[in-house]
Amino acid sequence: MNHPALRFASCELKGIQAGPVFVMATDQGLCRITWPDEGYAALAKWRDRHMPGAAIVEDLESLRTYVQQLEEYLSGARSEFALGLDLRGTPFQLQVWKTLQAIPHGSTISYTELALRAGSPHAVRAVGAANGSNPVPIVVPCHRAIGKNGKLTGFRGGLELKDRLLRLEGVAL
Repeated sequence: MNHPALRFASCELKGIQAGPVFVMATDQGLCRITWPDEGYAALAKWRDRHMPGAAIVEDLESLRTYVQQLEEYLSGARSEFALGLDLRGTPFQLQVWKTLQAIPHGSTISYTELALRAGSPHAVRAVGAANGSNPVPIVVPCHRAIGKNGKLTGFRGGLELKDRLLRLEGVAL
């Protein structure tokens, strides 16, 4: 299958632990954001799974808007993103990610409530797994899902970063 090139940029984002963050997009929109501990290999792995054979090309200029909006969010100047997304996953994952996008800035919900809102009230663990496989953290706010006891739990970027993102939004747990 012939795919257009995936464009990526490497950037350092204030508010994220030290190390580069990679942002990747298709012509349709943002498709992957990595954490510093994931590195470039995570982009290639995503490509191999979702767009085998597509070239990955560095292109900061075409991704400037994505990087700028992430920087604005992390500085507290932005509470919503105005970016195209190209989310690829199972229908179940896509439903969970869509539900996450409806959680307002400065709010949290439990994984149990997330499962209910996603239409799968008995699939709390599966919802947690879908949340954990979110390819565009921060933009699809997986950090807003917490344990039903009100405690931080499960975050690929680490609980310290999850706490930092929630505090940035005015949520103190």
